Amino acid sequence: MELRIQNLIDDARCYEAVRKLRWPTGVQCAYCESKHVLRRGRDDKEPSRQRYECKECHKRFDDLTHTVFAGHHQPLKMWMLFLYFMGLNLSTRQIAQELNLNKDDAQHMAEVLRSGVVEKKPETVLSGEVECDEVYVVAGHKGQLLAVKKRTGKDGATG
Repeated sequence: MELRIQNLIDDARCYEAVRKLRWPTGVQCAYCESKHVLRRGRDDKEPSRQRYECKECHKRFDDLTHTVFAGHHQPLKMWMLFLYFMGLNLSTRQIAQELNLNKDDAQHMAEVLRSGVVEKKPETVLSGEVECDEVYVVAGHKGQLLAVKKRTGKDGATG
């Protein structure tokens, strides 16, 4: 019998982890963010996946609605394992081999996960005293020394 790591991961725990990370203070509507939400059964294909209905906007959603995991054919536990291996700094090819995935599927999963991280990256907010080094404005002026000289004064400062 072949023992594969994806068989060791429990679907229910994966969904529980997503719910805790996504809604640390309780389930909120994926559309209007209302906390007035009803449970509406489980998914037919993935019984650990909870369905909901919002009492405010009356829209239905589930644990994965509006997440990078939504709308893909791979089960959530496969995505979790993929993330785990990415955290270990394995290449996409190595992850595909380890999880017995097609290399194109693995590449797509890596791109989806990386884009999700970039989308959720908080905006940088500067506050207090901020210092910057000087900047030389020469980009885009390669071979056009006159354009660069027009922007500088006699002392070389931009003006």
